[in-house]
Amino acid sequence: QVQLAESGGGLVQAGGSLKLSCAASRRSISTYAMGWFRQAPGKEREFVAAISWSGDRTYYADSVKGRFTISRDNAENTVYLQMNSLKPEDTAVYYCAAGSVARERSFYSTASYDSWGQGTQVTVSS
Repeated sequence: QVQLAESGGGLVQAGGSLKLSCAASRRSISTYAMGWFRQAPGKEREFVAAISWSGDRTYYADSVKGRFTISRDNAENTVYLQMNSLKPEDTAVYYCAAGSVARERSFYSTASYDSWGQGTQVTVSS
């Protein structure tokens, strides 16, 4: 399995930006779809964004469209999540995940991903 480690979280004011990174080790992510999910206290883990193995397809939750951008650098074995115009409701632990995902609807499901990082906290103050 791929080992994943997120970084880049922190405390930011509403309207600010953060860029999360997800560094992979043990295996190359070049053949895996990658996703970002988040979980706020007392809530279920929810889909944020995903990118196909080649990077030609990206998917976003409606709540982050136009504000977040997912990208990947297979040569660096890293996936990124650029988050702009942050809102207090974006506060959560953010997780990256890797999986062999093909169907579009599967990108949105936690069940489609086999490997998960430990998460990084993002806190947006109002």
